[in-house]
Amino acid sequence: MIKPKRLRPGDTVAVVCLSSGSLGEPEFIHKYYLARERLERDFGLKLIAMPNALRGREYLDLHPEARAEDFLDAFRDDSIRGVISSIGGDDTIRLLPYVDFDVLRSHPKIFTGFSDTTANHFMLRKAGVISYYGPCLMCNFSEYGRINEYTETMIRKTFFHPEPVLDIPAAPYWYDDEDGRIWWKEENMHVLKPYHPDDRGYEVIQAGPAVEGELLGGCIDVFPEIVGTFIWPSREEWEGKLLMLETSEEDLPPQWLTWYLRGLAAQGIFDAVRGILVGRPARRSRWADYKAAYRRVVGLEAGHPELPILGNMNFGHAEPIGVFPLGVRARLDTESRSLTLLESAAE
Repeated sequence: MIKPKRLRPGDTVAVVCLSSGSLGEPEFIHKYYLARERLERDFGLKLIAMPNALRGREYLDLHPEARAEDFLDAFRDDSIRGVISSIGGDDTIRLLPYVDFDVLRSHPKIFTGFSDTTANHFMLRKAGVISYYGPCLMCNFSEYGRINEYTETMIRKTFFHPEPVLDIPAAPYWYDDEDGRIWWKEENMHVLKPYHPDDRGYEVIQAGPAVEGELLGGCIDVFPEIVGTFIWPSREEWEGKLLMLETSEEDLPPQWLTWYLRGLAAQGIFDAVRGILVGRPARRSRWADYKAAYRRVVGLEAGHPELPILGNMNFGHAEPIGVFPLGVRARLDTESRSLTLLESAAE
């Protein structure tokens, strides 16, 4: 796997809309300007929008090839050092026929996003390039009030100052959709999220031995669109990996999660991976049922009660989130309830 170069002050980064085109809508365009100002002021980066990124929902819905063009051109342009997904959506897989994997492989650079952007991460993996399951522009880089300290710290420790060994700690606070959303409106730009102290930290769903492997995975809601395509890893490619799984804000019913996990079991993926990382769900009330689904499918039905599963982790749709480099080797330890990167996240 090719590891992208780190970001440095003065670099140019580009925003791309690879699924929903909401960033370009009049009621949301302030999120772009907020992120642009913050990236320059706080990180020393210049943010640009790719030519189609601000053309709005209708155009980008009708033109997946335009979204793919922005994706490829952002990588092709060597003056651009990083690429930020604007937000998720539900149809990034429609870009697949238009993606030139040689372009992605020949111009590796930091790419970050989550949710439906899972499909783009699997595209980059197919190209042999490490990518980052982490902040997107509309949710995180333009968080109202300020970027929370946890996310900002992880951005700096992975994208700017990667360390040879890095612990990814549990965030000391949390916020999710059941708190009542702060709606994306200009008048709310200075409203801070009401984060709550987190007294749980990472939770052990299944105890097991400490294990090491490359990070691989994303939003399980997106997997049904990817399974069966050539970017979906073979059974052999899952061997020895640490599987990352999280659920979207669509409030996946526990029975559906059970079905999706059974699909992974039927492919032999739980026979291949060394451990599982589970992101905190978008709604805290789902957590008990989701844990039960993992224990039933992985531990009982798939026959792997020894497979370590660590949950309540800071990636996905409940904030705050960190940065998880897909393809980088990490160590999962349920005894110490820890996750540690065993190599630098970027060059």
